[in-house]
Amino acid sequence: MYDAIRAQDPELHALITAENQRQTDSIRLIASENYASRAVQEAVGTPLANKYSEGYAGKRYYEGQVNIDQVEKLAIDRLKSVFGADHANVQPYSGSPANLAVYFALVELGDTIMGLGLPHGGHLTHGWGVNFSGRFYNAIQYPVNRETELIDYDEMRRLAREHRPKLLFAGFSAYPRVLDWAPFREIADEIGAYFVADIAHISGLIAAGVHPSPVPLADVVTSTTHKTFRGPRGGMILCKEQFAAQIDRAVFPGLQGGPHNNTTAGIAVAAREALQPGFKDYAQRIIDNARALAEGLNSRGFRLVTGGTDNHIVVADMTSRGMSGRQASAALDKAGIVTNCNAIPYDPRKPWDPSGVRIGTAAISSRGIAPDQMDRLAGWIDTVCSNIDDDAAIARVREEVREFAVSYPAPGITEG
Repeated sequence: MYDAIRAQDPELHALITAENQRQTDSIRLIASENYASRAVQEAVGTPLANKYSEGYAGKRYYEGQVNIDQVEKLAIDRLKSVFGADHANVQPYSGSPANLAVYFALVELGDTIMGLGLPHGGHLTHGWGVNFSGRFYNAIQYPVNRETELIDYDEMRRLAREHRPKLLFAGFSAYPRVLDWAPFREIADEIGAYFVADIAHISGLIAAGVHPSPVPLADVVTSTTHKTFRGPRGGMILCKEQFAAQIDRAVFPGLQGGPHNNTTAGIAVAAREALQPGFKDYAQRIIDNARALAEGLNSRGFRLVTGGTDNHIVVADMTSRGMSGRQASAALDKAGIVTNCNAIPYDPRKPWDPSGVRIGTAAISSRGIAPDQMDRLAGWIDTVCSNIDDDAAIARVREEVREFAVSYPAPGITEG
């Protein structure tokens, strides 16, 4: 593979080859990662990347767009079919720029916005202080309940009535339960706010029909196109027809120049894959794996945020095992089990060295790893965390993980 890169740049070729091997012989449990198919990867690597295409199909500022227009229309039409949306914009470069475009379209600088707090499972772009959303807007953060660790819809309503945000964000980066979209719509209507749903983590689950969709209720829906959706690294915005012109103007010319046409092609491929019958089986396997893994961890004494999961995310409080999240994730990485440290609700530790570890099951589900293997995986995690200073024990787990992982195909790497 990659003969041209090997010839032109052997150093880079060696790094790519090493990463391919790592993604093949490791168990990747980063909740925001997945395996894109070879077809998606090939689309991203096409000469479509050579074209500059400022504007939208039929209204470009550059000539020579006859094929590019059709590629973008294909991606848009397929996404509208997948999600049942009135309108789709596929030009945002990723999820954060998509959220920035929504702010640019719907509110003014300094306006009040509201989203789930980052330490409670929310996302940086939903109003956290170090992010543009927390610096450009008057951001109010709603919490999860301290005892249940579930979103406190009553408190959210109280805060909304008190602060009257103009935009209410629903969505998360580390919340392991199904969101109830209805209260967001009700609260937004009560205070006259826009309701925006960020489904970056669960867009694949929604596309497959195994998680409730906010599209019928939300004014605007944003997402990345990778994660559970299994496409390229890009972004998309779905919205009701009445907001289409505002959203499109915000993306271009408001925030971006020309779209990445090769990424748009990859999104078109991923959307077609999401329309196939097998996609629902894959998405259901994600949820089944997460629940089985949560059971395996619970039975071994790990305390899980909210006690378990309804989606692809499991968040383990590693203080229940006498260590920090960073200590645990670093040890697990040595064993070929790739996670990330993560804050837990009301975390007493600092963000760089938080209490939790976030685990996701999308990537392993793409490889066909099934729920009956999750207890084995929980056992490896337990062994590593019980022997965190024992390099020999961790090395033994690494060899077992390697042997296990290579027995499953890695989409886009060892299979199409």
